Amino acid sequence: MDKLLDVKHLSVEFTTEQGPVYAVRDVSFALEPGEILGIVGESGSGKSVTMYSVMGLLAENGKVTEGEVMFDGQNISRTAFGSDKEYNAAMRKIRGKTLAMIFQDPMTFLNPVLTIEKQLTEPLLNHTNMNRAQARQRALELMRQVGIPSPERRITQYPHEFSGGMRQRIIIAIALANNPKLIIADEPTTALDVTIQAQILELIRDMTRKSGSSTIMITHDLGVVASMCDRINIMYGGKVVETGTDKEIFYQPNHPYTKGLLNCINDPTEEDKELTPIPGSPPDLLKPPAGCPFVDRCDKAMRICKLRMPEETRLSDTHVSACWLNELARRGGGGDAK
Repeated sequence: MDKLLDVKHLSVEFTTEQGPVYAVRDVSFALEPGEILGIVGESGSGKSVTMYSVMGLLAENGKVTEGEVMFDGQNISRTAFGSDKEYNAAMRKIRGKTLAMIFQDPMTFLNPVLTIEKQLTEPLLNHTNMNRAQARQRALELMRQVGIPSPERRITQYPHEFSGGMRQRIIIAIALANNPKLIIADEPTTALDVTIQAQILELIRDMTRKSGSSTIMITHDLGVVASMCDRINIMYGGKVVETGTDKEIFYQPNHPYTKGLLNCINDPTEEDKELTPIPGSPPDLLKPPAGCPFVDRCDKAMRICKLRMPEETRLSDTHVSACWLNELARRGGGGDAK
């Protein structure tokens, strides 16, 4: 099966007064049509920066320094275009049509001075041959699909007249307007209370399944990916440290960081389970470690972990982990701990 998205050796850095921040370092992954991929990591791991790079929405001080992004058979890397103007023009044709994003904060994304009708019909008028009447009917249909009551009345209202959960439903409707091939959801429930979060996640899952869209779910919450995703990338310190199916990540975790994340989760089925926080702090990406990004927090770290980034070990057709312990196990040797 052809890959819908294929990211190869992506590296991103940001220019700051303190120096360059190496936010993403040599990240590679692929996505199949119809697949739901979760990208999990704590704040600063590079998960959102990776996907903003794919969308062509990096901040002005951000730059892709290496790598290639293939989407739907087209190279959409900045280096594939002669100028920023050509690149931005090409990305504007894709964004909102075949590639869409559900943003974290609806009030940041939605324009407070434009009606919901204006914001829902904009991608339809920009990317299809619909006239305004047809676009309005499609907008009403989308509002019904995402569970907005009385859409004929509410379509003329403004974002501030909607609750947080309803605003997020509008964001989902905008993303789905043109039946995109790929939807990227960036922490879509962070700004919502717990009772609304489950409804929004279920809505995203059901709507994307019905439309046949592939989805990338960016989150720091393992509970979210457990309920939604076919496959999971674990990111730490700007690197993908482990990739696997949901069952492999939750029941056969390999990388010490993945195991540490799972030890931080409360399991209601285990009455006596102690939650074990991961000691230490994430790496300083102004001066990222030469070796494994998790080395300073890992109780199994060896000298080589400080010196060299581990190569990926393929544990199964779908399970890959970047940890020197796998090479050690393969050789059947003892470790030289730090």
